[in-house]
Amino acid sequence: MGRGILATGLRLTIAAAAGLLCGVATAAPAVESAFPSRPIRLIVPYAAGGGPDIQARKLAEAAARELGQPLVVENKVGAGGILAAEVVAQQPADGYTLMLGSSTHVTQKLLQPSVKFDPTTSFTHIIRSGFSPQVMLVRGNAPYSTVADVIQAARKVPGTLNYASGGIGSAAHLAGAAFAKAANIELVHVPYKGSVEIVPSLIRRDTMVGFPVASTALPQLQNQSVRALAVTSAQRLPSMPAVPTLNEALGRKDLTLDSWSGIWAPAGVPTPVVARLHAAFLKALNDPGVRDFYQKSGTVIDPTPSPEAFARFVADETGKYRRIVEQSRIALQ
Repeated sequence: MGRGILATGLRLTIAAAAGLLCGVATAAPAVESAFPSRPIRLIVPYAAGGGPDIQARKLAEAAARELGQPLVVENKVGAGGILAAEVVAQQPADGYTLMLGSSTHVTQKLLQPSVKFDPTTSFTHIIRSGFSPQVMLVRGNAPYSTVADVIQAARKVPGTLNYASGGIGSAAHLAGAAFAKAANIELVHVPYKGSVEIVPSLIRRDTMVGFPVASTALPQLQNQSVRALAVTSAQRLPSMPAVPTLNEALGRKDLTLDSWSGIWAPAGVPTPVVARLHAAFLKALNDPGVRDFYQKSGTVIDPTPSPEAFARFVADETGKYRRIVEQSRIALQ
């Protein structure tokens, strides 16, 4: 009798425990399926009013309509994007804090290994938003009409041809270094405090070549104060169909050197939340208004089909830029 009562009680206890565990197991998906239930922060590592900030706000507005919650853009500027990345990497992995991650974060980590984030492991990679190719520019009345002209001039008097960038380790710096290495020429690097200084330096004749992003170059290209010789994208840009790619100009396949950006979150965000975010941003990036806005600003929208594809892309880009940094012996001075 006692043993029967004890066995019955034990079965009831086990059943209750199993029910409790089952409840715990189903609670998390239930919470995740309700995501988002409050506003989401989107950290932008660029100053308010600049091109990347304006694009991020346009994208956030469209994604908010899909998610049913506001996406609040916060500008956290400092140390070339490092400050924003270090802050976001330490936030809860719940999907409520996102960041506009970019190729800049990859190069900053390569040049400063001590920074407190790793672009491949410290973040959940949601979706790539697009590319902003660099454009190889010279001033409008320069004696160079093609990439071959620049190479010939550099070889004629080695060490005299220079190129401008927005700073050591910037996209323009790495594009120029990769071009010089591929063409087997010597170019003198002239770093400025920001990419907006590249075109003015060409017009003033302080520098001879520059590699700004397309969005920065478009206004000056239209008034012919500068001339485009090549673009660093994989294909020619619709806005510059007559301008060859750097790969075309040099007969190579390894000089696709776009600046890119996408949506990151802290590492460890639950899979259902990641899927929800990816779907929302994918729809936002296919919104006609967003696509038109990006294209007019010189950015090519090219979303990754899955978060896994974006993670692989970031890893591949890290390897590519590591090779450029090591082969060109780029270091912070």
